[in-house]
Amino acid sequence: MDIFLIRAAQLILCLSILIILHEGGHFVLAKIFGIRVEKFFLFFDYKFHLFSTYSKWWRKLWGKKPLQKNDKGNYLYSGTEYGIGWIPLGGYVKIAGMIDESMDREQMKLPPQPWEFRTKPAWQRLLVMLGGVFVNFILALFIYSAILFTWGETYIPIRDMNMGFTFSKEAKAIGFRDGDIPIAADGKTFRDFNSDVLRSISTAHTVDVLRNGKEVSITMPDGGLSLLNMLQGDRPFLTLYLPSVVDTVMPDMAAAKTSITKGDRIIAFNNTPIDSWADYDSAINRLSRSLEGATTNDSLRKCTVQIVVAHQPETEAATLDTVTLILNSNLQMGIGRTYPLRYYKPVTKEYGLIESIPAGMKHGISVFSGYVSDLKYIFTKEGAKSVGSFGAIGSMFPTTWDWQQFWSLTAFISIILAFMNILPIPALDGGHALFLLLEMVFRRKFSVKFQERAQMIGMAILLALMVYAIGNDIFRFLL
Repeated sequence: MDIFLIRAAQLILCLSILIILHEGGHFVLAKIFGIRVEKFFLFFDYKFHLFSTYSKWWRKLWGKKPLQKNDKGNYLYSGTEYGIGWIPLGGYVKIAGMIDESMDREQMKLPPQPWEFRTKPAWQRLLVMLGGVFVNFILALFIYSAILFTWGETYIPIRDMNMGFTFSKEAKAIGFRDGDIPIAADGKTFRDFNSDVLRSISTAHTVDVLRNGKEVSITMPDGGLSLLNMLQGDRPFLTLYLPSVVDTVMPDMAAAKTSITKGDRIIAFNNTPIDSWADYDSAINRLSRSLEGATTNDSLRKCTVQIVVAHQPETEAATLDTVTLILNSNLQMGIGRTYPLRYYKPVTKEYGLIESIPAGMKHGISVFSGYVSDLKYIFTKEGAKSVGSFGAIGSMFPTTWDWQQFWSLTAFISIILAFMNILPIPALDGGHALFLLLEMVFRRKFSVKFQERAQMIGMAILLALMVYAIGNDIFRFLL
């Protein structure tokens, strides 16, 4: 429960920051162009809200008096209503004279007013619609720069990873060998091991590796490799070699009820030899596939596994022990693994204020281009399964509060929101921008009825995508 609450708090704080600043981009530009903004809400307020500057208790607290009545006889203030809704699926600004989520048809039937969105030049309306996306992207670059300035950049040089990497059967068929260290692709040198290494290898013509201290060049297949296929199967295309040594044993889980202790090394799983955590993951993946479509009794039987561990494996007093335990529904036995920092010394690069800005911008643009490049895999069967909503996003946050990781993930999610919002789907900022660009090209406005229908179609598409993504979250949770 503590882990859930910590992740939930990070997710809510992250989304609140991004929503407020995204909508603030629309708000500020609307105000600059003299457009009235009627509402500014964090989260959606269908039927009711948690807080509003129009609330009676708020007026009483601050001694404010109502200035005008609406058509229902309720007193309102002039200007913008600020509030917090109860549905944490986003937020919005209600801009006068615009077809948006509010679907305010009555307002659109009235004569156009000079303070309304619809009476402004197309270029001003376009900037208002792109304001949120612009803020999200700039925010991400700013956060990345601030991270570099505050914490610097800590990494392990890939050449120092002298235990090497393990490779899949497909990689070995190309020419890679266990123990190789990838150092360059098409002449581009790798500094450290990150997602860009695998992405670069997938499109490279040649990959250079360190093998027994010597550089070896490997010719890659014509046409490149599918990044998604490189990550699938029993074993990823390449994995950093880490000995299968237990770092921690979690209380109240299966391993804690056995003789397994910190420092033990797993050397077999159901009679399959284990040398590294990559071997262990491969065995777990095979077990996971065997459970697909299995009955409850069969699943319980298959989740009961035998593991051979070596106690004090690095001493002459090493002893072997075979333990039987039942893995949980996520095929976990409750152990923490050793990690790279136990075997390799990291390097930290410090950045001054001036240096951090271009470095942060470069990193942010690299993250953005990598994200856009990987989106093509969403249209595959396996890629579609990876689509998730708030559950998937929440699981990205660490189980303990770490400000550096929090801000790094916030920047990444801000980039995702910027890209998703610019897609030319009606109801999204990109859809509105597309119609405005067409209006500027053909010098003709779309009718209100067309805009209403486009908005409804777009909202239906977004609702369907959200239902699908939430369904994926629930399915993954139940597995």
